[in-house]
Amino acid sequence: MPERLHARQPGGEPPGAPAVHAAEAARRRLRWRARRGLLENDLVMQRFFDRFGAGLSDADVAGLERLLEQPDTELLDLILRRCELAGEAASPEAQRVLEMLREA
Repeated sequence: MPERLHARQPGGEPPGAPAVHAAEAARRRLRWRARRGLLENDLVMQRFFDRFGAGLSDADVAGLERLLEQPDTELLDLILRRCELAGEAASPEAQRVLEMLREA
């Protein structure tokens, strides 16, 4: 008899598996979204998530999302201190995460 396919839960887990906490799933999506077109940014993001990923607060996540709205070259300039956040992007949350990225 062929093996039956099981429907997956919204978190992607098969039935009977523990449901993935929504915040954890959101952080995994954020890590995937943080993949950039520039290798330099990818390296910084990887170190950032390795160092700070598990302890990110909701405010940190919001700040990182705001930073990820920046084009790759501008994000790299921000990380390398060639420029500073300005306008709507200059929220306290984004500034805090930018400092964390610079430390990573």
